[in-house]
Amino acid sequence: MSELASTLYRGTVMHQRLRPKRHRLRYRVFSLLVDLDELDALAGRLRLFSRNRFNLFSLYDRDYGDGSGEPLRGQVERHMRDARVETDGGAIRLLTMPRVLGYAFNPLSVYFCYRRCGALAAILYEVSNTFGQRHLYLIPVPEGEGGGGRAVAQRCAKRFYVSPFLDMDMTYLFNVRPPAERVGVAISGRDAKGPIIVASLFGARVPLNDRNLVLAFALYPLLTLKVIAGIHWEALWIWLKGIRLRERPPPPDRAVTLGHAAADDDVHPHVA
Repeated sequence: MSELASTLYRGTVMHQRLRPKRHRLRYRVFSLLVDLDELDALAGRLRLFSRNRFNLFSLYDRDYGDGSGEPLRGQVERHMRDARVETDGGAIRLLTMPRVLGYAFNPLSVYFCYRRCGALAAILYEVSNTFGQRHLYLIPVPEGEGGGGRAVAQRCAKRFYVSPFLDMDMTYLFNVRPPAERVGVAISGRDAKGPIIVASLFGARVPLNDRNLVLAFALYPLLTLKVIAGIHWEALWIWLKGIRLRERPPPPDRAVTLGHAAADDDVHPHVA
């Protein structure tokens, strides 16, 4: 059997609000890194993973992108072409939490888009809120960056309402270590006064097989249900600390917001 690029990462997620009142949470998670060209092969090899049908773990195309169920590679490549990012059939790998017993909620999923030569061409951040809305931030990677385990620094303007406790007038700074033996995604949200929130995901690679899927289910039982429950529980604590709710604006007119490489004077969150 040939070796597949898809894998599993075990790690932690951290969120920390810095002002006007501090609030921090940290919990253990696992994520799948799935090569979009390997989805059917994975479903054929693994007893506990399926594509577009119920299983202990599953991935449904309609949970991502525009929700139509159209193959994700085609959607991602279309966004890249619209942004004038070269597409030559290189790998596209999605870092996400799968459905667990039929349920999933991913506040953030990340597509790593490669050229055929193996160089990273772009990173696509797919953000979902608890109001059933989804938005994409697409940021090209300059040639030569992200190779050899080096981190990629990026930025873009906030265009999508996520937390009811944060204003829209913010900038996101990303510091990303592309998937290898470890993966890291650190995000800082800044307004005119400086950093207001920091979030990160770090994980260590383990082989994607049925044994490790069983272990993931044992170590992180009903993870995706815990994520959505945790979001609402933490929101209650933030509200009790006296932070007021912000009015929810309409979603952006465009499905994709373009970002760019970070400026030299940007101060980025740490990535392991």
